[in-house]
Amino acid sequence: EPIETVSSNNFQNEDQIIDDTEDEFVNEFEDEFSEKEQNDTIDPLSGYNEIMTSFNDNVIIYGLTPIAKAYAAILPQPFRLGISNFVHNLQFPIRFTNNLLQGKFQNSSDELERFIVNSTIGLAGLMDPAKNYMNIYPHEEDFGQTLGHYGVGSGFHVVLPFIGPSNVRDILGITADAYLSPLVNVRVLKNYKITQNLAESIGIYTIHLINKTSLDLGKYEDLKKDAIELYPFLRDIYEQKRNSEIAE
Repeated sequence: EPIETVSSNNFQNEDQIIDDTEDEFVNEFEDEFSEKEQNDTIDPLSGYNEIMTSFNDNVIIYGLTPIAKAYAAILPQPFRLGISNFVHNLQFPIRFTNNLLQGKFQNSSDELERFIVNSTIGLAGLMDPAKNYMNIYPHEEDFGQTLGHYGVGSGFHVVLPFIGPSNVRDILGITADAYLSPLVNVRVLKNYKITQNLAESIGIYTIHLINKTSLDLGKYEDLKKDAIELYPFLRDIYEQKRNSEIAE
């Protein structure tokens, strides 16, 4: 009888181990499948996107970065930070409106307070006393995030020339935000805009891009060194980043 009891217990233990192993395998499979499903990106333009990624990469490496290095050698960092703060302050309508549209009323209030403080005490936004002395931080929101907040899917991935990774939802977002930005010329809102034509808008965007790159020299190179294939690497980073920003 003792032998039979031990043998029966062994069988029960073995069955439990098998069940646990099966459950663990099923859970791992489900997790892997779920992860793969989440990371799958609709990409019917993959051929075009790869070509445009290569084009943008060459523009950054052989054009933008050398110009930004020369620019940084001429202008001291405090001046470049001032320019960055100035442009960021002018983009206040985008952040304010999209926080409001998402029902983030405290964030909208913070953005309004930041704009008033930085536009006055901060010398037209060249400085950021709202953050540095009052601990009022910016809340970065755009219309692409607003669409995502209300459940609009990203659509297929699109790499834009000179701008980089994007998707259908974010292209719609960029278009809507252009109406809010005083730096992008839109004919029907001409009196509200600082720029009076497309050439001025492109000029300001180019200076802003050079200035921004000069403050982050080496960042792009550090990012791409981990890529086995550049296009899918940048695509996945972009989509994951946007999903994270929408979820906040």
